[in-house]
Amino acid sequence: MKFGPASPADALGGVTVHTLRQGPLVLKKGTTIGPAEVAALNKAGVREVVVVRLEDGDVSEDVAAASIAKAIAGEGIHVERAFTGRANLFAAKAGVLVVDRAAVDRINGVDEAITFATLSAFKPVVEGEMIATVKLIPFGVEAKLCDAAVEAAKGGALRVAPYVIKRVGVISTLLPGLSPKVVDKTLKVTAERLAPAGATIMAERRVPHDETALKAAMKELLGLGAELVIVFGASAIADRRDVIPSALSGIGGAIEHFGMPVDPGNLLLIGKAGNTPVLGAPGCARSPVENGFDWVLMRLLAGLKVTRAELMGMGVGGLLMEIVTRPQPRASLEVDDNRDVSAVVLAAGRSTRMGGPNKLLAELDGQKLVRIVTEQVLASKAKNVIVVTGHQADLVEKALTGLDVKFVRNPDFAHGLASSVRAGISAVPKQADGAVICLGDMPMISAGLIDRLIDSFAPDRGHLIAVPVSDGRRGNPVLWSRRFFNELMTLDGDVGARHLIAKHNEAVAEVPVQGDGAFLDIDTPQALEAARSA
Repeated sequence: MKFGPASPADALGGVTVHTLRQGPLVLKKGTTIGPAEVAALNKAGVREVVVVRLEDGDVSEDVAAASIAKAIAGEGIHVERAFTGRANLFAAKAGVLVVDRAAVDRINGVDEAITFATLSAFKPVVEGEMIATVKLIPFGVEAKLCDAAVEAAKGGALRVAPYVIKRVGVISTLLPGLSPKVVDKTLKVTAERLAPAGATIMAERRVPHDETALKAAMKELLGLGAELVIVFGASAIADRRDVIPSALSGIGGAIEHFGMPVDPGNLLLIGKAGNTPVLGAPGCARSPVENGFDWVLMRLLAGLKVTRAELMGMGVGGLLMEIVTRPQPRASLEVDDNRDVSAVVLAAGRSTRMGGPNKLLAELDGQKLVRIVTEQVLASKAKNVIVVTGHQADLVEKALTGLDVKFVRNPDFAHGLASSVRAGISAVPKQADGAVICLGDMPMISAGLIDRLIDSFAPDRGHLIAVPVSDGRRGNPVLWSRRFFNELMTLDGDVGARHLIAKHNEAVAEVPVQGDGAFLDIDTPQALEAARSA
């Protein structure tokens, strides 16, 4: 291949290497110089142009890229027409991308002129998704190099394994304290995971967390024709002799591997009952966030065997995105019944709905509302009590005279509730594991309720937000793990953090309550009068 500058006349038949602009003339890179281009160059006063010409034994970039891509493409792959030295490869159907890493390396090792890039091996792909590209660096390449790359790709370096498993059976084991809502949500998340593969939950069973009940459920689902069985344990698998692996062995199945170097996802169990794969799901599989369970599940749905060697090779790149339900270091959880929780009382609002008076200074049974709330908080297990003031700060603080609280003034109180949340969270001591945020206008909140929220706060079990609930309705106060403090600091306007609770629903511990205490806030004169007459 010849490369270099030439006069317009001598450039005839060559291909421009760079885009050329001179006056009104624009000659784009990759343009083949013909008589019209020669005339235009001469008219514009261009004396030379850099071009490339193929010699005998060379093939053009498009021809080379197309032939290499065709050799690479295996089952389930479509190759797009090559253009400007690039041939893109696309999934012709949904499935899992299988990559021959050695073949990819051989192709890229032929010559620096030839490059081949793919998506990650075993990535789930959808029909029409771009999965790889062949790109020729120069405008042409020696035919022998192109032939060598084609030979290196012989047999196909890529294929898309189509999804073959469609009928999935799910078993959830139960223990006291496991809410039915958790199981319901797990099934919903699982169904959403299966949907891209065209698979569905053909049957689900909920049984006690013991070996006998689990064995019976496994046999039943296998008898119904499940092509894959997933077991979600009420308690995570701790050992090969634990309930789930023991039940699998008990029906004549085999444990192929327990554990994987992917976090979250460590406690995954892979086994078989006859020819049917069985998965003991890690706790993180209840969350829609990507985890190690996804990596194995999608391969199995595509009929790909996951060997022990492949599992243990997942360590590089196996530390996935942080998820809030991942347990915190145990050392920080061994102090004072595993909890160090502060309390923030929001008492900075302008009481606009009261029509003038500050609702926090209104009296109920002879005591000001803000004092009633603060005294209950002080009587709870919360270790530090922070009161955020703003509107009529002096009067509110005077109403709390003699109480062991820390006052934090919010100069931006007029901007809404979020500014007070930010002020309060900023003042929480560094050693605190979390903070319960209380509203100063909710006088029916009791120390007992706050204690129940604190007791339900269990970072080691993924319970990072504690919320009072009655008949499916969530109330206040809400206890937040320190993990969410940064997000709480991003709140804005006159709204609370309900959307954050919804966002991190897998981390929520719901605390059942009776009565209206967790829902009654005094916002209007009518509400105050109703509370006085109750």
